[in-house]
Amino acid sequence: MSITDTRPVHIIGGGLAGCEASWQLARRGVPVVLHEMRPTRGTDAHKTDSLAELVCSNSFRSDDSQNNAVGVLHAEMRRLGSLIMACADSHQIPAGGALAVDREGFAQAVTAAIAGHPGITVARGEVEGLPPEDWDSVIVATGPLTSPSLAEAIRARADEQALAFFDAIAPIVHFDSIDMNVCWFQSRYDKVGPGGTGADYINCPMDKEQYEAFVAALVASDTVPFREFENTPYFDGCLPIEVMAVRGPETLRHGPMKPMGLTNAHNPTVKAYAVVQLRQDNALGTLYNMVGFQTKARHAEQVRLFRMIPGLQNAEFARLGGLHRNTYLNSPRVLDPSLRLKAEPRLRFAGQITGCEGYVESSAMGLLAGLFVAAERRGLEPVLPPPTTAHGALLNHITGGHIESVEPGPRSFQPMNINFGLFPPLDAAPTRDADGNRLRGTQKTVAKKQVLAARALADMDAWAKTHADETDEAAA
Repeated sequence: MSITDTRPVHIIGGGLAGCEASWQLARRGVPVVLHEMRPTRGTDAHKTDSLAELVCSNSFRSDDSQNNAVGVLHAEMRRLGSLIMACADSHQIPAGGALAVDREGFAQAVTAAIAGHPGITVARGEVEGLPPEDWDSVIVATGPLTSPSLAEAIRARADEQALAFFDAIAPIVHFDSIDMNVCWFQSRYDKVGPGGTGADYINCPMDKEQYEAFVAALVASDTVPFREFENTPYFDGCLPIEVMAVRGPETLRHGPMKPMGLTNAHNPTVKAYAVVQLRQDNALGTLYNMVGFQTKARHAEQVRLFRMIPGLQNAEFARLGGLHRNTYLNSPRVLDPSLRLKAEPRLRFAGQITGCEGYVESSAMGLLAGLFVAAERRGLEPVLPPPTTAHGALLNHITGGHIESVEPGPRSFQPMNINFGLFPPLDAAPTRDADGNRLRGTQKTVAKKQVLAARALADMDAWAKTHADETDEAAA
């Protein structure tokens, strides 16, 4: 079906997501105006005027499409004709099993591709406030360093709670790695909150010796400093646990680790000295977050520290904790399933501002936003990717797969990298290898990941065919 509306789509933000969205639209014959405020207005993190500048790491993380969820996302993006992946592949540098790039060469390649496409106009200058009314279709892909005027306009248009300006991230654990022979389900005082049952938390008990050892290790942990432009956003509602621990050895016992109102189902007569609670994080029930455990500890330190907690000795983490500047939407509340702002559907969002973490995840959301708008320009409703794919699983987390807290308090939606915990569970987990031998221990985990990956790529192949037809039409 040919394009029925030839008005340009306006994309705000020349980062990874904005460039990917522009490319996907232009290659389908949809005209694009890409707005990038640099160099008219700079940021505290960017150093050049190039599009798609990488301001942190130069790594796109694992490229293993059989055993790693981000590797599956890489493979899916390649199937969908991703500009970001093409430029990353052509500027790859040695990094073992990871895909790392020469950052200058990568950014220059993306910039050249965008500037050289006849369907894309690059407009340098800041978009202040909401876009003009005559921009009928807009993708906002401004990332964590969205300009203050635009951020304020978005917040006012959606609602006053729509935007957060700092992550206070608690670690998230894969449910199937928690030892439920040690832990048990119970809400404090068996309280039934909104949507709760009275058994909404997983509880990990500690005796006095275990607690004191844990606190001592926390106080001595190596932490990540704030970057110069972030400032320090500590306030009592989201203090890192290591900061709380420094305030006194009993602070955590009277804060997020208080044992009151809980009875150990495995040993009812022994009162725990402290308890770590985990709360369900996604509708699938595959992920649980550690309540009140936001931290600035380095990632390796976090794994070591949190595996000291009884029941988490073999924990596998979907995400580790952090606290940093990051402008992002409360997407499950304010965006529809195709990333449109419910309060003003002409505005669509992509990239980190939607509540995803990572270069590849941001690019993937830009890719989807581009495909969705391209469908609309053909007079069609966007077709969402299957939730069994990496794109579909991440989109589902952003727009609806996350669940709200069962108790009132700070917003519970937090940015997330792609991980296998976001994928719908298998109907039946593999139990034997190709030779018929029974799988044991880590073999079962590896086999499960491989089946999830194979299912994702097969389902993506089927979904991608319709979008390949669109590019063929545009070329014709």
